[in-house]
Amino acid sequence: MNKMPSRIFCASLLISVFLLSSQIRASSLPKYEFRGVWVATVTNIDWPSKPGLSISALKREALDIISAHHAMGMNAIILQVRPAGDAIYPSALAPWSKYLTGQQGLPPDQSFDLLKFWIEECHKRNMELHAWINPFRAALHSDEPLHISHPALVNPHWTVTHNKRLYYNPGLPEVRQHILQVITDLVSRYDINGLHIDDYFYPYPANGEAFNDTATYISQLDYEAPLSMHDWRRHNIDLFIEEANRTIHKVKPWVKFGISPFGVWRNIADDPRGSDSRAGVTSYDHLYADVIKWAEMGWIDYVVPQLYWSTRDEAANFIKLADWWNLNVTNRHLYIGHGIYKINGTQKHWDNPEELKDQLAYTRQLKNVKGSAFYSHKHFMRANNNLNSLLQDSIYKTPALTPPMPWLNNIPPQPVSNVRHRRGIITWEAPFNVNTISKPLKYIVFIDNDEDQAVWFITTNRFYRPSPLVSEKKGRYSISVATIDSFNNISERSQSVTVRF
Repeated sequence: MNKMPSRIFCASLLISVFLLSSQIRASSLPKYEFRGVWVATVTNIDWPSKPGLSISALKREALDIISAHHAMGMNAIILQVRPAGDAIYPSALAPWSKYLTGQQGLPPDQSFDLLKFWIEECHKRNMELHAWINPFRAALHSDEPLHISHPALVNPHWTVTHNKRLYYNPGLPEVRQHILQVITDLVSRYDINGLHIDDYFYPYPANGEAFNDTATYISQLDYEAPLSMHDWRRHNIDLFIEEANRTIHKVKPWVKFGISPFGVWRNIADDPRGSDSRAGVTSYDHLYADVIKWAEMGWIDYVVPQLYWSTRDEAANFIKLADWWNLNVTNRHLYIGHGIYKINGTQKHWDNPEELKDQLAYTRQLKNVKGSAFYSHKHFMRANNNLNSLLQDSIYKTPALTPPMPWLNNIPPQPVSNVRHRRGIITWEAPFNVNTISKPLKYIVFIDNDEDQAVWFITTNRFYRPSPLVSEKKGRYSISVATIDSFNNISERSQSVTVRF
C-alpha cells in the first residue's frame, strides 16, 4: 500500500486535534450531507497495511486514517468488517480474518476489540461508523485453507466454487439465515451507525463458467408457477434484503441499512427504464440485485451506486448515470460513489485534473443526491490531483451532519432547559424524562454574532466553555443549545444567553 509521507500525516493529525479542541465555522444551521470513505480490509487494501501488526500499530494506523479524513471534512467511515466469510471482530459465527494476523482464526489480542476501537474513535470526532460486510463471499481462493470454525468448512454443501473462488449459495435458506445471524450479532453488540453491503451478491460473470446452483434451483422449482433461474436468483436476494432490513431495525431502529451496488442497474437496450449506457455487466441482470425495487419497497435506507466512470466516458458516462440514479431513487437517500482510485491511472478519460471536482459539483446540484462516498482510503494517500486539499479547504470546508431519515424517525427530540452562563461556562439541563433508546444524547451549541454568522459545536457534555477563538472581532454573541438524537434530528433551540468577548 502506498503510504502517506510522515509529515503529511503529522499535519493531518495536528489539524484534527485543532478541530477537536476548537469550534468550527459554519452557517447558522447545520448542513446535512453524507461524506463517506470506504476503508477496505480484504487483502490489506487500506487497513491494516499488512498482517501481523501489533495492537499498538493497528491502533496507530486506524487513528491516522480516522484523523486524516476527519480533517478533510468526512463524517462517515465505511469499514469492511467481514471481508471473506471471516471477521475483524470477535465472533462465534466467523473466524478471525487472516488479514489481521496472517492466519485465519488467530486473534490479534483476545483482550482488545478493534471494531469497538474504530467506533469509539469515530464517535469522538462526531463521525459515523458503517460496518461493511460481504455476505456471500466465503473465501477469495477456493483452495485456501479454512479455519476449523469457518462455516464454509463446517457446511461444505452451503458453498459453490466459481472462478476459483468460494461463495455461499444465496438460494439456500440456511445460508441466508446464517448471514442474518451475523447481521443480528453485529448490530446488537456494536454501536455502529449503519450496516453496509456493497455490489457482491451473486458473483460477477466468468468467461465460460456458470454459477453452479442448478440443483438448488430445481429442488425449489414451483412447477405450477415456475420462475426462470434468473428471476429465482433475484427473488433469493430480495428475500435476503427484505429480512435484513427487518432484522436491523428490529434490533436497533436507528441503525441505517445501505447498499452500494454496481453503478449500472440495467442498460436501456435491455429495459426502457434503464440508463443510457452500454455496460457489459449490470446489477440487475448479472449480480441479481434489483436495488431500485429495494429502494421503492423501503427495504433499504440508502443507496451508493458505484459510479466509477468519468464525465467523458462513452459507454457508461458519469453525468448520464448520476442523472439516472437521481431520477430513480426518490424515496430513500441517494449518495454517489466516486472511483478516486482511477485518478492518475491508465484508464481513458481520467487525465483531466478537475475530474473529481466536476463530479462533486455536478452531483451536488441534483435534487435527490444527498452526499458522496469515495473508494478508497489509500488513494487519498498518494498523488491525486490535490483531492485532499480540494475537500479540506473548499468543498468540505464547512462541516456537515449526515442527513436524517424521516422514515426511521421524524420526531425532533425534546429541547434542553435552564441554559445559564456562569463564570465563563454555559450549562444546561438534559430534556426531562427523555427516552434515548439506550443511546446517549448529543448537544449542538450555536454561537451567533450580530451579523447572523454562526459557529456550531457538537458535544456529549452538558456544559460548554465559549472561547474568543470563535470570533473574529470583539462584540456580543448569543449562545443557544439544541438536542440531537440518534437519528440526527435536532430539537428546537433553547433561549439564548449573551456572552461578550
